[in-house]
Amino acid sequence: QVQLVESGGGWVQSGGSLRLSCVYSGTTFRHGTMGWYRQAPGKQRELVATIAWDNFTYYEDSVKGRLTISREDASNTVFIQMNNLKPEDTAVYYCNYVTWNSISWGQGTQVTVSS
Repeated sequence: QVQLVESGGGWVQSGGSLRLSCVYSGTTFRHGTMGWYRQAPGKQRELVATIAWDNFTYYEDSVKGRLTISREDASNTVFIQMNNLKPEDTAVYYCNYVTWNSISWGQGTQVTVSS
């Protein structure tokens, strides 16, 4: 069973940076795709970025140039580096892992950006 644990959220001023981590277990991440999603109050959960087993990455237009997704297999971790944060980036950020037959989610980590 795949488990995902996010960390690294917090409070930051506009223009600041945060790096979120997602530690995974129960998989070697040699297939499937890891992704970061976010959900702001009163809004639907939305995709932010993904990284596939072959390191192919995808970013939503709203975060291109500001966020970078990466992986570190030695620590079973997927990161998302977030720079030049804006108040509209405030949300709970979730990590997920999708394979052909399963979807797993972490519990989320709160990111708050003040203006």
